[in-house]
Amino acid sequence: MNKFIYSNTNKRYHTLDYFYKNKFGSKVSKISLNAGFSCPNIDGTVGTRGCIYCSKSGSGEYGGNPLDSLTIQFYKQKEMMDKKWPNSKYIAYFQAHTNTYAPLNILEEKYEEVLKIDNVVGIAIATRSDTISDKCLDYLEKLNKKTFVTIELGLQTIHEKTTKLINRCHTLENFETMVKKLKERNIFTVIHIINGLPYETKEMMIETVKYLNKLNIDGIKIHMLSVLKNTALAKMYEKNPFPLLSEKEYVDIVCDQLEYLNPKIVIQRLTGDPDKTDLIAPLWLPKKTIVLNDIDKEMVRRNSYQGIKIH
Repeated sequence: MNKFIYSNTNKRYHTLDYFYKNKFGSKVSKISLNAGFSCPNIDGTVGTRGCIYCSKSGSGEYGGNPLDSLTIQFYKQKEMMDKKWPNSKYIAYFQAHTNTYAPLNILEEKYEEVLKIDNVVGIAIATRSDTISDKCLDYLEKLNKKTFVTIELGLQTIHEKTTKLINRCHTLENFETMVKKLKERNIFTVIHIINGLPYETKEMMIETVKYLNKLNIDGIKIHMLSVLKNTALAKMYEKNPFPLLSEKEYVDIVCDQLEYLNPKIVIQRLTGDPDKTDLIAPLWLPKKTIVLNDIDKEMVRRNSYQGIKIH
């Protein structure tokens, strides 16, 4: 019998559903939104090409239509979510592109529009560590006293060679400084990483997780690299195909990463979720349920759980 303390199911890791149910006393659904923001890595502020894997929607494939108001987007998404999970509470998820990359008055207007909607208990804001000003931090700190604020920062990897290859255009030092600032303000901080980045070894991917373990982060999203149509990564893959992880290799690496993660860190995602029509490789990636089940089975086979290798 599984005695992992941060699970109310058969999972051997700290699930987001467990976290939300304990915090809010009910099921919580995340509603993905597209607020129409840009990115400093696209508009020329720090770069023009964007990250090489980034899709035209800025990783917001499941967000709403930016031509609709945020309120209309919310209700359209809510209608679909309610079929699966009626009587939920909601987190408004600003997902596409860089969602702190605008003047503060614009940010306030957009965030507070959705916070007026019934049963919205918080917002999650996907962004970059180099686009949160001190004024924005002060505002987020105040907002966090009225609602539940989550900041999601893309890191992807700690390895400088890979960071340059994927064209992230910000430093590890900048990222670490921002995590510390967010935590000083008691803002719930979630980090995105990507497994299977070109030429990274299993050891390198585990090193990224070990590094994050030391930063007092609250949550993590682990993705598998998607090679998507009409991206710089697709051109690179077509010209000189680099090895991609098999599903078995990916499951093995994720289980190792879980074993090194502090059990208090909430696992918000364990695999990617690409649009099938845009996906070039790996072709196993859309089989999300199978991947998640195989991670569960491997943790059981190992008789393991999140944090078992922390000493």
